[in-house]
Amino acid sequence: MEIAGIIFGILFLMLFLGVPIAISLGIASAATMVITGNFQYLASVPTRMFTQLDSFTLMAVPFFILAGNIMAEGGISDRLIAFFELLLKRLPGRLACISVVASGFFGAISGSNPATVAAIGGITAPKMIQKGYPRDVTAAIAASSGTLGVVIPPSIPMVTYAVTAGVSVTTMFEAGWIPGIMLIVGLCIANMIMCHKYDAPDSTKYPVKEYVLRFKDAILALLMPIIILGGIYSGIFTPTESAAVACVYSLIVSMFVFKEVDRKKLYKILVDSCISSAVVLFVVSMSAPFGWLMTSENIPTILATTIMSIFTNKFVILFVMNLLLLFLGCFLETQSIILLVTPILLPIATTLGLSPIALGLIIIVNTSIGMITPPMAVNLFVSTGICKTTVGAVSRRIVPYLILEFCILLLYMYVPIILGITI
Repeated sequence: MEIAGIIFGILFLMLFLGVPIAISLGIASAATMVITGNFQYLASVPTRMFTQLDSFTLMAVPFFILAGNIMAEGGISDRLIAFFELLLKRLPGRLACISVVASGFFGAISGSNPATVAAIGGITAPKMIQKGYPRDVTAAIAASSGTLGVVIPPSIPMVTYAVTAGVSVTTMFEAGWIPGIMLIVGLCIANMIMCHKYDAPDSTKYPVKEYVLRFKDAILALLMPIIILGGIYSGIFTPTESAAVACVYSLIVSMFVFKEVDRKKLYKILVDSCISSAVVLFVVSMSAPFGWLMTSENIPTILATTIMSIFTNKFVILFVMNLLLLFLGCFLETQSIILLVTPILLPIATTLGLSPIALGLIIIVNTSIGMITPPMAVNLFVSTGICKTTVGAVSRRIVPYLILEFCILLLYMYVPIILGITI
């Protein structure tokens, strides 16, 4: 436990000082090796960093980031929203419900929370404000809807978790659908109750021709997740290959069909995607020496044994696990949390009889909720920028959505049969 105290002490000190998570992981690992006199291990750090990234599965991350950025700029989100506006017009609080459903559908394409908030919220938010929704309410709806981005497969954090935990990416994608649908239904019901005063159902009778035109305009966007996920589940291509297919498909549709992306915009998309990919993969690479050091010193097993000796009830342990993940979600971003806690929580989950897939969903949903929990609330930052309001104002409005999503999390955690997973 002495080495555990050293490595975590240095890590949290670096984070407290505001050092980026990737650098913090590297410094904690190297400093611990020096302090404990294991100088020979330092030479293996670069090799371990490279080996961590030398993964075919991990190649899906930059491809999904690129595909999400192309779709956000390529007019795909506009056509999805136009279609769902007609489909959900009879619901009270319909614009809020449209934001949820469209975010879930876009999440099935992009796999990213901030991209979902920006793409869908950027279109629905102005319409909601014009309709009479307060700006802080609008921002809260956009931010909470954006949490579906990483829960609905395919999902970038699911790929990261699968690589870290050594489980099948396809199985993670298959398991993610039910909690994602539960969140969509829950958020829509909440919006119908809370937002009916801003947005009454549209009783206008549209001709069948209008439905056909909207569907025809959105068909290429609607087909995209079917092609991607259908290809994965049928075994036609792997999750990594599906990410590449998503890039090619979105590029062809955006440039040559919708004609929303030109060469200048494509260059900006590529640059932004490279930067985002580099940040994620740098964190992943720096987690390699950290994870190896913990494993070599048997730290995860020691921590698991300690926690199991303090708490004996399985459900209490699961509840404490959730509180820990929610707390970390307030301060760290999703990829960092997955890489940090997976080696620690996996032995605990195994001891409890919890499958690695179920653990992965618990981690991912918790970290997604963390993206609407200040101070590290990326979804809130994006939505407040769109709605021109403050994080403080939106933080009060986001509370009902936080409570709702946490209750749904507890529901499928304590009733795992809903997921079809044996606990």
